[in-house]
Amino acid sequence: VMMRPSTPLFIKHWCLPLLALLLTTACSKKETQEVPIGKAAQGTLYLDVYESGDVEAIKSINISSPNISWRYGSLKITHIVKDGSEVKTGDTVLVFDPAEVRKAIVEAEARVEMELAEMVKLKAQQQSDLESLKADYEVSRIAQEISRIQLESAGYEADIRKKEIELNLEKADIALVRAKEQIDNTIRIQNEEIKQKNLAIEQDRERLKEAYETLDMLMLKAPSPGIAIIARNGNSGNKFQVGDQTWTGFPLIQLPDLSKLKATVQINEVDIAKIRKGLQVEMKPDAFSDSLYKGEVISVANLAINKEGSNKIKVFPVEILIKGGGRHLLPGMTVSCRILVDKLENVLYVPLDAIMSDGVEEYVFKKTGSGYAKVVVETGASNTDYVVITKGLKEGDQVALTDPFAQPSKKDKKKAKS
Repeated sequence: VMMRPSTPLFIKHWCLPLLALLLTTACSKKETQEVPIGKAAQGTLYLDVYESGDVEAIKSINISSPNISWRYGSLKITHIVKDGSEVKTGDTVLVFDPAEVRKAIVEAEARVEMELAEMVKLKAQQQSDLESLKADYEVSRIAQEISRIQLESAGYEADIRKKEIELNLEKADIALVRAKEQIDNTIRIQNEEIKQKNLAIEQDRERLKEAYETLDMLMLKAPSPGIAIIARNGNSGNKFQVGDQTWTGFPLIQLPDLSKLKATVQINEVDIAKIRKGLQVEMKPDAFSDSLYKGEVISVANLAINKEGSNKIKVFPVEILIKGGGRHLLPGMTVSCRILVDKLENVLYVPLDAIMSDGVEEYVFKKTGSGYAKVVVETGASNTDYVVITKGLKEGDQVALTDPFAQPSKKDKKKAKS
């Protein structure tokens, strides 16, 4: 009599494989739900630091308001070149209101003309006065001569008459001396008057000359070619424009030397130890992202400064020389800088997103034939995209860039349904 297998044995032979298949399918679905994949690659890895900065000219010329006298009033702008326009040597870039200076010129010319007329009048009066004194001197000299002749011919005169003639001669001598002294004193006084009048004329002429020079100074010209960058008015916060007033010596327009440009970036405390002079830099202007420029670090600040808008974050200014700046690269532009810190050759590396940590060790999820396996790894240097793997993987290994076993959030489920 043949006996049929018992029911439990039948279930054992057929249900266990089916159960295993169901479990495998369930795990496979859990492990492979839209997981982004990266690959371990062998090759050269560049260590870099990314930071944005502003383009500046290494050398530039400041065109400042002229140093003029307070007598001409304030400096009011009546014309100014358009901000960012290209200028040539000798081009007029700014003009101040000349009304007060022209008024001073008219007044100075009138004063000079009046002083010259007074000089002519003074010389004529002095000449007349001197001729009158010389005539008096001549009369005194003749009177002295007569008295001398009378004395010489008074040999037979009475003593009293002779004494009278002698006194008249002494009187004539004194009068002649006084007349000579008066002439000499008058000449000295007249010379001083002429000197003072000439000094007044010279002062008025100097003021007239100063006024003409000031008039020329009110028209500012470009000393060299370049792009005119207008400065900001400290009172309004806007760039200087027609109608604004400024003060002596204030920089109004900057003409940068476009042949030598630099970018200034601010590196945080964490990365500054990596930066040194001579490092090569790749730069892309934000306005022209398809353009690539080369550069070199030329200066690293020794002292940190507060980052703008924060009192806690410290940064170090770093200057980068831009090599071969093009026509589109201008001062004031923002550039994204990639500072090449180091070059690691023949290393194994994976995308930075593949590295995960539980606080004790680092690991990745390596793709296997049936799903993903957790593999502990040891890492080395890294940049913003990749990290060096020193142990745990080999070239060509595929790794998950997110945790394949993580439960999707409600947001992810909603996104997947849509």
